[in-house]
Amino acid sequence: MSWNGNENKDPWGRNDTPPEIDEVIKKVRQRIESIFGGGSSGDSSGGGFSLKSLPLILGVLVLLWVGAGIYQVEQAERSVVLRLGKFQEIKGPGLRWNPPIIDAWEIVDVVRVRPHRHDALMLTKDENIVDVTVSIQYQIADPQKYVLDIRDADASLVQATESALRHVVGGSIMDDALTTGRELIAQEVKTRLQRYLNKYNTGLEVVIVNIEDSSPPNQVQEAFDDVIKAREDEVRARNEAETYANGLVPEARGQAQRMLQDAEAYREQVISEAEGDATRFNLLLSEYQKAPDVTRNRLYLDSIQGVMSNSTKVMIDVEGGNNILYLPLDKIAESARGIDNLNIPSTSGTASISDLTNQVIEEIRRRNRQEERR
Repeated sequence: MSWNGNENKDPWGRNDTPPEIDEVIKKVRQRIESIFGGGSSGDSSGGGFSLKSLPLILGVLVLLWVGAGIYQVEQAERSVVLRLGKFQEIKGPGLRWNPPIIDAWEIVDVVRVRPHRHDALMLTKDENIVDVTVSIQYQIADPQKYVLDIRDADASLVQATESALRHVVGGSIMDDALTTGRELIAQEVKTRLQRYLNKYNTGLEVVIVNIEDSSPPNQVQEAFDDVIKAREDEVRARNEAETYANGLVPEARGQAQRMLQDAEAYREQVISEAEGDATRFNLLLSEYQKAPDVTRNRLYLDSIQGVMSNSTKVMIDVEGGNNILYLPLDKIAESARGIDNLNIPSTSGTASISDLTNQVIEEIRRRNRQEERR
């Protein structure tokens, strides 16, 4: 299709037909010959290499060689430099230059923390299988060893992780790997893994090892859940027992302390009474030594008074006759109040009051006779 009668041209006057390949090659040759001092292809005198252009060519080559050796090392990177295939040095951050062809260099990031995640089925010490997922974070600590001493340090870390994890989990029991022992397993894996990496000269440093998940295989998950529930019931029962003990033991200790205090108070009371009796006896002895007859009569009268005050019988002294034994009615009434404690034979409901009274009086007399014998 033409644009306003202009064939093979767009509205802006550009020719859409691509140039001929021979024409392009011809123009490139002419430019090269002009650089090296040669004439054009149409020059009858011919062309050749000019010595005047040699310094310019050498200068361009030198500039290209120098520019090829300039590179930038970032703050978190280090440059491992090899000279003729042999280790030369490690360069830090900044704009660096090394002669190309003679030197070779590899830039390594020594700050970035690299993650690695490993998941595998492990056999424990008690011959159970657990599914363990471990995550590892590491970084390059020695760029020279990382680049030169081992072919693939990252692949070596993967294999060392597998070995260290199987060794540690294989020496643990299932309960530790699934519950309380996960932190300890992670620490042991980190220590053993770092030892492996140092032995292999990988130049890597393990920063963190974390057991993300550890669970039994799916085939035995239900049985393991039952075990977990039983363990939780055990812990709950133990806590309840401890709570009961914490409430009972202090109460028992308080009672024991109170008994000790009561015993101590009784001991002090007995000692005080004994000391008082001893002091009173010493005072009485002193008075007896001063007036034996008076003191003896006084002690006799006090003793008789104490005995008679506990007796229900009253002796009345009658002039010119025998003494009269008087039994006061008030004492009988007091004895009647304790009739429930008397040993009276059982009687029928038709017994008269006089018979019951006689029985009571007879029991009181019996007790009085017992007191007299004492």
